[in-house]
Amino acid sequence: MNLNNATITELHKLLTDKAISATELTQHFLSRIAESDSEINSFITITPEVAIAEAKAADLVLAKGQHTMLTGIPMAHKDIFCIEDIRTTAGSKILADFIAPYTSTCIEKLRHAGTVTLGKTNMDEFAMGSSNESSYFGPVHNPWDKTKVPGGSSGGSAASLAACLCVASTGTDTGGSIRQPASMCGLTGLKPTYGRISRWGMIAFASSLDQAGCFTRTAEDAAILLEHMAGHDSKDSTSLNLAVPEFTAALSEPLAGLKVGICSDYFKEGLEPEVENLVMDGIKELAKMGAEVVEIELPHTKFSLSAYYVIAPAECSANLSRYDGVRYGYRCKDPENLEDLYKRSRSEGFGSEVKKRIMVGAFALSAGYYDAYYRKAQQLRRLIKNDFVSAFEQVDVIVGPTAPGTAFPLGAKTNDPVSMYLQDIYTIAASLAGVPAISIPVGLSKGMPVGLQLIGNYLEEAKLLRVAHQFQQQTNWHLQQPQSNLL
Repeated sequence: MNLNNATITELHKLLTDKAISATELTQHFLSRIAESDSEINSFITITPEVAIAEAKAADLVLAKGQHTMLTGIPMAHKDIFCIEDIRTTAGSKILADFIAPYTSTCIEKLRHAGTVTLGKTNMDEFAMGSSNESSYFGPVHNPWDKTKVPGGSSGGSAASLAACLCVASTGTDTGGSIRQPASMCGLTGLKPTYGRISRWGMIAFASSLDQAGCFTRTAEDAAILLEHMAGHDSKDSTSLNLAVPEFTAALSEPLAGLKVGICSDYFKEGLEPEVENLVMDGIKELAKMGAEVVEIELPHTKFSLSAYYVIAPAECSANLSRYDGVRYGYRCKDPENLEDLYKRSRSEGFGSEVKKRIMVGAFALSAGYYDAYYRKAQQLRRLIKNDFVSAFEQVDVIVGPTAPGTAFPLGAKTNDPVSMYLQDIYTIAASLAGVPAISIPVGLSKGMPVGLQLIGNYLEEAKLLRVAHQFQQQTNWHLQQPQSNLL
């Protein structure tokens, strides 16, 4: 078996059969990172000492037979999750030297399950971006074509898995930051229902939208990870106080009788023709498997982008006010007074995209503009949510493209913010509504991956994962690898 692209399920069997140790497996991926990541730049911080120590501990657990499905599985974590005694930067100069004093709940749960931490992955600064070009630590390159972007903001997490530098990775999704990079890197990317996974210890961008999730090779692996990542957390007021289902239990159930919704608003101008054809082929495949395709309406979807780019910047301007050069993070040299300290620390510490969104958000929340912009955006958000509620009375899952096109060249859209923001046009509505969604590979266009997005009803991740798993049982698009992995 090729360890590079093996799934969690496959590696679990190797580990429990004693065909390989967790330490050997970890050393394998650490070696790959050392050999290959200089060309991709998917990691900000690599933690070999931590990884080996956790792998040795996993071997002891495996020897005692007290393991979980994740014991000894090497993972990479988006550098937005705090991990005690490890640098946590959020891709920003302002946090470039910040050592986290605690571990986020999400990562703590994965560690408790026995995973191994390889390091922290690159990302758009404070998760603001769709291409992973706004990172203080430089852009991430797509393993499928190193001249192109991996998507964002969780581009490092996606690229590290696509390049076979880990077995799975964590990410966060505020407006599409897991699903869009998953689409561009040929991966399975899951954003659960808002509140399903604790946000405690996750550096905030837009608190009412941010949601932790994962990148995996298969829907089955995503189900395994979600079982361990999800659950109530008293430290997070938005965490859902609900029992965690066994997401793997229903994966094998057939799709006969399932109603799949398609919305014409997801197939309009801006969608690349080849991407549209592949997505339609994917929908036909679901129909062959017994699903009934139903046309639905989401009349307020067209306002999603506008609403998002008022709400998210408004929340970011509030959340990022804590970075003032006083308590922690970057501090300017030789400030003249307190006002100078604030101004220069923030202007020198934040990158251009973050500054832009802080200013937009502060404007939207300012006196005289709050009602015209922020309140109206929140009203639209409610209408978008109601559209989904109505749609899910008719169908089980909504299907469409994840992104309007494939990965684009590095630098192609950096001076065109509208074009950049449009990369998330199909993912933002689900984020505003807080419903779960997943992107799975559906083909290649001009040699680059294309993603199929599945959107589910609240708390119905099990159904989403079942559809994705059954699709992957009938297709092999999720098995495709970048050429560099095959050399």
